[in-house]
Amino acid sequence: MPYFIIERNYAENVPVPFEAAPDINLINDEEDVRWVFSFLSVDHRKSYCLYEADSKEAILAAAARNGVPADVITEVEGRLMPSGLLASVT
Repeated sequence: MPYFIIERNYAENVPVPFEAAPDINLINDEEDVRWVFSFLSVDHRKSYCLYEADSKEAILAAAARNGVPADVITEVEGRLMPSGLLASVT
């Protein structure tokens, strides 16, 4: 299944811990997408999330149902390591 990086921009700070995570994961399961992990900016107003999904459309559907932004969605193939090697995404 393909992997995607999602850039999300928030109007307000994202709370940590992110208490909505269990509910988001339930909806993601229904849309057949999997949230792998996220990075949160220092100001808590932007996140970069790694997702596994069949398509961008599935990610957009899950984001809409979850009420979270999905401003930029980029399919990724692997991780470029400091050694110069390409490794698997996870």
